[in-house]
Amino acid sequence: MDTLETSKSLDKELYSRQLYVLGLPAMRRIQGAKVLLSGLQGLGAEVAKNLVLMGVGSLTLHDPHPTCWSDLAAQFLLSEQDLGRSRAEASQKLLAELNGAVQVCVYTGDITEDLLLDFQVVVLTASRLEEQLRVGTLCHEHGVCFLVADTRGLVGQLFCDFGKNFTVQDPTEAEPLMATIQHISQGSPGILTLREEADAHHFHTGDWVTFSGIEGMVELNGCDPRPLHVREDGTLEIGDTTAFSRYLRGGAVTEVKRAKTVSHEPLDTALLQPRVVAQSPQEVHRARCLHQSFCSLHKFQQLHGRPPKPWDPVDAEMVVDLAQAMGPLKGTEGEPLEEQLDESLAISGKFMPLDQWLYFDALDCLPENGDPFPNPEDCAPRRCRYDGQTAVFGADFQEKLSHQHYLLVGAGAVGCELLKGFALMGLGAGGSGGVTVADMDHVELSNLSRQFLFRSQDIHRQKAEVAAEATRRLNADLQVTPLNLQLDPTTEHIFGDDFFSGVDGVAAAVDTFEARDYVAARCTHFLKPLLEAGTTGTRGSAGVFIPHVTENYKAPSDAASEDAPDPVCTVRYIPATTEHTVQWAKGEFDDLFCESAKTINSHPHALSSPEGLVKSQKQPLLQTMRGVLTERPQTWRDCVLWALGHWQLRFHYGITQLLRTYPPDKVQEDGTPFWSGPKQCPQPLEFDASQDTHFLYVLAAANLYAQMHGLPGSQDQTALRGLLNLLPLPDSQNLDRIFASELELDSPSGCKQLHEDLKTWSKGPSLEPLTFEKDNDSNFHVDFVVAAASLRAQNYGIPVASHAETKRIVGRIIPAVVTTTAAVAGLVGLELYKVVGGPRPRHAFRHSYLHLAENYFSRWVPKAPDIQKFHHLKWTCWDRLEVPAGKPERTLESLLAHIQELQGLRVTMLLHGSAQLYSAGWSEEKQARHLSRRVTELVKKEPGQRVLVLELGYEGEEYDINFPRLHYKL
Repeated sequence: MDTLETSKSLDKELYSRQLYVLGLPAMRRIQGAKVLLSGLQGLGAEVAKNLVLMGVGSLTLHDPHPTCWSDLAAQFLLSEQDLGRSRAEASQKLLAELNGAVQVCVYTGDITEDLLLDFQVVVLTASRLEEQLRVGTLCHEHGVCFLVADTRGLVGQLFCDFGKNFTVQDPTEAEPLMATIQHISQGSPGILTLREEADAHHFHTGDWVTFSGIEGMVELNGCDPRPLHVREDGTLEIGDTTAFSRYLRGGAVTEVKRAKTVSHEPLDTALLQPRVVAQSPQEVHRARCLHQSFCSLHKFQQLHGRPPKPWDPVDAEMVVDLAQAMGPLKGTEGEPLEEQLDESLAISGKFMPLDQWLYFDALDCLPENGDPFPNPEDCAPRRCRYDGQTAVFGADFQEKLSHQHYLLVGAGAVGCELLKGFALMGLGAGGSGGVTVADMDHVELSNLSRQFLFRSQDIHRQKAEVAAEATRRLNADLQVTPLNLQLDPTTEHIFGDDFFSGVDGVAAAVDTFEARDYVAARCTHFLKPLLEAGTTGTRGSAGVFIPHVTENYKAPSDAASEDAPDPVCTVRYIPATTEHTVQWAKGEFDDLFCESAKTINSHPHALSSPEGLVKSQKQPLLQTMRGVLTERPQTWRDCVLWALGHWQLRFHYGITQLLRTYPPDKVQEDGTPFWSGPKQCPQPLEFDASQDTHFLYVLAAANLYAQMHGLPGSQDQTALRGLLNLLPLPDSQNLDRIFASELELDSPSGCKQLHEDLKTWSKGPSLEPLTFEKDNDSNFHVDFVVAAASLRAQNYGIPVASHAETKRIVGRIIPAVVTTTAAVAGLVGLELYKVVGGPRPRHAFRHSYLHLAENYFSRWVPKAPDIQKFHHLKWTCWDRLEVPAGKPERTLESLLAHIQELQGLRVTMLLHGSAQLYSAGWSEEKQARHLSRRVTELVKKEPGQRVLVLELGYEGEEYDINFPRLHYKL
C-alpha cells in the first residue's frame, strides 16, 4: 500500500527531539502515513493529539455522535459551546492548529471496505464490539494495521493487529553499539580486543557487527555484517581474518540492527485466546480477568442498549453474571474470575508492537476495602463539564478537587500535559483553589512537536505565560498564575514560607536531577506532597512522595555523574571516547570565538603592558585567537588564512609536538607502555581540502572568525576551494612561534610580541562574542563543533560522532516523543486523585516506569521512609524539631537548654547553612559571647521568613547520622 504522496520537506528543527528517538527513516514513514481514527471521546482526542504532533501525513476523524456534558471531563478539544455538535467536526479545527504540516479532515459516512483501503492505520476508540469485529476482519484481510483502544473509568484496554507478516525495522530504541578497537589478530577466528574492557559486556553472542576506520586490516572496513561470539575473557571472535592485512591501529566495531517479523491474529481469534502483555503471572491473570470484564460490558450494552449505570448494584450484578456465563478463556481453565473487577468496571515500523492485548487498571484510586464507595445519587449527571469524572469519584470529591492549590514546576512537555489534566479534572477551579506554574524558559520551535499548549506564534514568549493562557482556554474556571522564574536558592525569597503555606502539593516536571533534588528538598522542608515525572525517549517514570508515608525523592545512584564533565586533562590531551572529542570541540568554540572576544573587550588593562598580560592569565587564550596573524584581520582572505593555520596547529603540528614528548614507544616507570589501554596513541593529520571534514572545518572557522571581527563571511564553497589551493600551509617556523609562545607565556618577555600584536586588536571596534546556539544550523556553530570533533576523533582513532549525535551531546538534548510524555502525565494524574482524596496508607500509592519501545510497564508501592536511631531518639526524613522563638526571643543559651530538656541530649554543634553558630570546642570566651545573643542576631532573617532551619550536632554522635533539622519558628 502506497503511503501519502507528499512533497513536504521534513522540518528537522521542529521534530529534532523526536528524530533522536525514531530516526530519519521512521520519521519519513510517519510523515507519509494516512490514519483513520474513529471515536473522539477523551481517549480518541488524546490519540489524535499525539498523531498530529508526531507529524503523520494525514488524519481522518470519524465520530458523528453529538458532544455531551460527560465528554468534557476528558476531551480537551471540546467546550460547552460544542454541545450538540458532532465530536469529529468540533475537534477538527483545534487539531489542525497543532501542526500545519498534517492534513486533518472529517469523514461523516459509514466505515466501509472501500474506505479502509485508503489508509495504512485504522484506530477505533469507544466502539461497540460488533463494529470492532467487522472493521478488524476487513483490515486483517487487506493488510491495514488495526488498533482498538477503550477506557471504562479507571480501566483501559488496547489491542493491535498488524497482520501476519509485519516487519519491525528497528526492534529496540537503543542506538547501535559502537566501541573502539584496541587490536585484531589474524587467524581463524580473528580475535578482536576492545580498548575499553567494559564495552565487551554490551555485546552478546549472535550480534552482527561491521567495522570502520581501521588502518592495516582495511578489508574489514564497510564489510558485510559479521556474527560475533563473546569469549569468557571479554574478547570477540569475528570470523576468519587469516587472509586479511595485518592490523595496525584504530577503528571501531558497530552493531548492525536486524529487522524482525511479527505475526498477529485477527480480533475474532484473539478474543477467544488473548495474548496479553504483562510482567508476571499475577499480572497475566489479572489481565485475563479484565479481558472477560470488557467482554461482559460489551454484552451488557448489546442486551440493554446502554452501558451500566455508575455505582448501580443491580447493573453490577448483571455484569458479573454475564462474565461468569461466558466461561473460562482457552488455556485458562481453573483460573478464578475476579468479581470485584467486574463490579468496579460496571461503575512507524519502529519498535516492537504489542503482542496483542494490553490491559491497565488504576482501581487503586478507589476507596480502600471497608471504606464506602460513592452512592449512585452522588455520581449522577449534573449537566456540567465534570460529569464524566463525577461518575467515578462522586460530587463531594469534585468539590474537594476544586479547592486545591498546586505548584507546577516546569511548563515543558510534561508540564503542558499536566496542566491539561488539571484543567480537565477541575483542580483548583473553585474560589479558593488555583495552580501556580513556574518556568523561566522561552518557547522554541522544537517544543511544538510535543508541547501542545504552544503554537508557532508563541515562539520566544515565556513558557509559563503561554501555558497559563492556553490552560484557561481549556477551562475558564481554572485559576492559573504564571511565574517566569525557576525554583532554586536565588528565588527562595519568593517561594518561601508565605508561598508554601498556601500550597497543598507540588508537581515537578523538570528535566535535570539537580532541579528535581532541589524541588524535592523544598517539599520535604515544607511537608508537601510531591508528584514528579520525567521522560527520555520512549522511557518514562512517575513518582509520588507523601510526607510521613513514603520515602522522600532520591535521584538515581548514577545521576550524580550524569551532568559532570570529564576531567580537563583527559578531554584535552588523551581523549578516549566520542563524547571526549565533542566536549573538546565545544571548548574550542567557546575559547576561540567567545571568551577571547570578551577578554579583549572587557580587560583593556591586560593589554596595557606585557606584565598586565601575564597578570590576566589570558595569554594562552589570546595567543590561539591571534593564531598565525600578526594584525587584526581585514578581509575574508585573512580569516581563511587564520582558519587554515589553526587547523594545522590543532590537528597536525600540535599532535607532532605531543608525540615528541610522549613518543609511541614511550614506557612508564613500571614498564608498561604509556600509550595503552584507553590511551590511544594519536597520529597527525595532513590537510587535504578535498576531504569534506577538512574543508568544513576551515569554512566554519573562517566564517566564525569573520563574525567575531565584524567582517563579511562567505558560503561560496567553490571560491573557498580555489582560495585554499592558492594559500600555502603555515610554515613550521610560524607554528613554532605560536606553540613556543603557548609554553612561554608565563613571563613578560615571553608575552612581549603577543602584547604588541594584540594592541592592534584593542584599537579597532569591539569584538562580537559568539554564544553557542545549538538550534540554528545556518550559523556555522554546530558545523564547527562537528568538524572539530571529527578531526579530533581521527587523530586518536576514536569513532566519529554524526552531525545529529554531536548536536545532541553538545546541546545536552534529551530525546523525547509526545506519547511517553502523555503517558507519564496520566500516571501522575492518577496519583493526584489519591493525594487529594485524603489520608491513604502507603500501599495505595504507586511509582511507575514504562519503556514503550519494549512494551514494558511496571507499577509498584513506594518504600516507607527510613527510620534513623540515636540513643532513645527515632526519626525519618520528614521529622523535625520545632521550637518557637518566644516573646521576648530566647537567647542561644536558652535555646540549647530547651533542646537538651526536650531530647535529653547535649548539643555540641549548631549550624545555619555553612555558618557555625555554636561549638562546644570553642574557647569559653567565644562560647559565652555567642550564648548570650539571640538567634536572630547571629542569623540574617529574610523578609517574610517564618522559620530558621538549624542543624544540630550531639555529644557522642556518629558521622553518618543525619539528625532532624531544628525549625526555629519566628
